[in-house]
Amino acid sequence: MELLVTNYGSFLGKKSERLVLKENGKVVSEIPFHDLEQVIIDTPGASLSTDMIRECVEHGVQISFLTPSGKPFAKLVSPYLTGTVITRREQLMAFFDERGVSLAKLFIEGKLKNQVNVLKYFSKYRKGVDKGLYEILHGIICQIEQISGQLKEVKGKCIDDARGQLMSIEGRAGNLYWQGIKMLTGDKISFPGREHRDSADPVNSLLNYGYGMLYRQVEGALILAGLDPFGGFLHVDRPGKLSLVYDFVEEFRQQVVDRVVIAMVNKGFAIDMEEGMLSNNTKRDLSDRIRERLESQEKFQGRKYKLRTIIQSQARRVATFLRGEAKYRPFVGGW
Repeated sequence: MELLVTNYGSFLGKKSERLVLKENGKVVSEIPFHDLEQVIIDTPGASLSTDMIRECVEHGVQISFLTPSGKPFAKLVSPYLTGTVITRREQLMAFFDERGVSLAKLFIEGKLKNQVNVLKYFSKYRKGVDKGLYEILHGIICQIEQISGQLKEVKGKCIDDARGQLMSIEGRAGNLYWQGIKMLTGDKISFPGREHRDSADPVNSLLNYGYGMLYRQVEGALILAGLDPFGGFLHVDRPGKLSLVYDFVEEFRQQVVDRVVIAMVNKGFAIDMEEGMLSNNTKRDLSDRIRERLESQEKFQGRKYKLRTIIQSQARRVATFLRGEAKYRPFVGGW
């Protein structure tokens, strides 16, 4: 399970084999460390005891810290999780050969196919209710599929040769996708379109907070697979930029976060905002729904697995691909 801490003044400590959460000096929760996967600190006023931190590290429990908008700014993990060097050496060398191009293409392929399937998932409910909207969405889906077909034409000896073409394909498909999402939510809420930073509207605030949750999940999976979360391919290098996280997350955004947010909007869920940010209650509700989605099952490679398990499995497959031990196929959710 994950523990989300949102209240100012919270204290996290250790009692025997349990993590203890106190608020205003009173114990509100006690959780065995072996039942925890991650602790998420979403308040500027929490304090943590060193023995609690050590116990989390020894149990493989990651501790993540968030900004008020939900963006991760720090993570505590054991340094021994990245103790294997061979995978990271191959990861860094792949930046200079065709492996980086292949992996970036596969990430985008997964992203575009999942965009298509999310649009199919929500548009199928409009077919008998609003045929005009259904036909417009079907046209958008066809255009994205056509753009996706251009990926096979992208060539390059290293990622620098191909990045411009790949970003163009991704950008054109993304513009169409968000047009479709705007149409799907337009009768419920005002959605100006996708805005990535400092967005104060409810839909973008939900998306940004949800993506922050997914970044934490993905970063943890990459670290456990022995990969460097900063060594990406499609996203350029920059100090402090989790480039591989942003690469790898592309094939999961739509199925994990977008589906949850669109469903919340279409069901008329109350999105409470406080000073341009989601309220704590809304954050908790969104977090619960995304965690529930991560626990739901999707068919992958002939069997059904939890989405959380698929993310970890795909991270390991990235590592084996980079080591030349296996092929990589992107995850594509159903509709």
